[in-house]
Amino acid sequence: MNFVKSPHSKIIFLCQFFLIATLVIACHSTAINISTNTNNNGCIQNYEPNTDYFPNKIKITHAIGLVVEYHKHYKIVTIKNPWQNANTKFQYALVQCGTPTPKGFNQAQVITVPINSIVSLSTTHLPHLAKLGVVDKLIGISNTKQVNTPDVVERIKAGKIAQVGNNSNVDIEKILELNPDLVTTFGTGNSQTDSYAKLTEAGLKVGINAEYMEDTPLGRSEWLKFTALFFNKEAQAEQIFKEIANKYTAIVQKAQAVKNHPTVFVGFNFKGTWYMPAGKSYVAKYLADAGANYLWSDDKSSGSLPLSFEVVLERAANADYWLNFSQSWRSLKDLVAEDSRYSDFKAVKEGNLYNNNARVNASGGNDYWEGGISNPHVVLSDLIKILHPELLPNYQLFYYHQLIK
Repeated sequence: MNFVKSPHSKIIFLCQFFLIATLVIACHSTAINISTNTNNNGCIQNYEPNTDYFPNKIKITHAIGLVVEYHKHYKIVTIKNPWQNANTKFQYALVQCGTPTPKGFNQAQVITVPINSIVSLSTTHLPHLAKLGVVDKLIGISNTKQVNTPDVVERIKAGKIAQVGNNSNVDIEKILELNPDLVTTFGTGNSQTDSYAKLTEAGLKVGINAEYMEDTPLGRSEWLKFTALFFNKEAQAEQIFKEIANKYTAIVQKAQAVKNHPTVFVGFNFKGTWYMPAGKSYVAKYLADAGANYLWSDDKSSGSLPLSFEVVLERAANADYWLNFSQSWRSLKDLVAEDSRYSDFKAVKEGNLYNNNARVNASGGNDYWEGGISNPHVVLSDLIKILHPELLPNYQLFYYHQLIK
């Protein structure tokens, strides 16, 4: 078949051909320019003021304590609520390497990105590095024995990660020897134990991760994006979190269809006080999403409620399930041996006791508080399997297990 039927058609065809060829060459040249304009460390070699160096941007959808504002060659990250009752916030200017530093920020606030080395002072940050594929940048952690993240464990075994302590016991000299581009930590507002001030005074770049202040499981999980900002891994973080949120939402929809909502309480009596998660806490949100009737869901606060044993027994004596109790209890005998009054709960009598310590390493590091934060859809699946096993017939518990007799 002959598509070029006349001299005029041939001219049009040739024009279209050369136009396409020109566009292909131009696009190829642009790609070459972009790739050759950065060195092996991700630094820009020929800064162009009108270029947007962050074409992939994150959008915060669930976390309420994290705000990101993009500019062409830097991004401003604001931590709004770093700890309970905080009257301060933290702000960082993440500046693309090889571009000028924006005005109005002190030295401690300016961090060059992408970073090429990191020290993490919380195990909850480690799954972020694994998900983003940057575990090879990790050179120091607080306690090498508490880690469960497989990729990090392998680097520890290979002698590539140093132990540097944390909080009041942080080894500043050791971290200075490592000379990381960034140290990630958390704050409590206690100047006697928080390491943030010591680290910044030593001239280190420090990022405060406040994921534990979020009141929803997805809010905590979304702090993956906080870590991603320092590596310019926005595109990967958006995709990873989108998949997590979609899985979580799909599982919630299954649980919301149930008509039976078993009653649940959590925690245990510790030195005379029972710390019960408040009605607006992330634990309460998990239980609501799992189709439970949490007995303290009517409370309007977040955090935890310090209660007496008697108050808990009065409300929860006939509750169907008891979750998240002492990590040291391995059997019903352990529970009753600590306090005989525990046997008065219906959940104890019927054996409906489930704890979140199914994945604990030899040194006591609990993966629920490490990988669980980054995988809320798995934690939620566990809770639904416990409370509504018919909804997930082929699912096996991952972070939870039933306390044996």
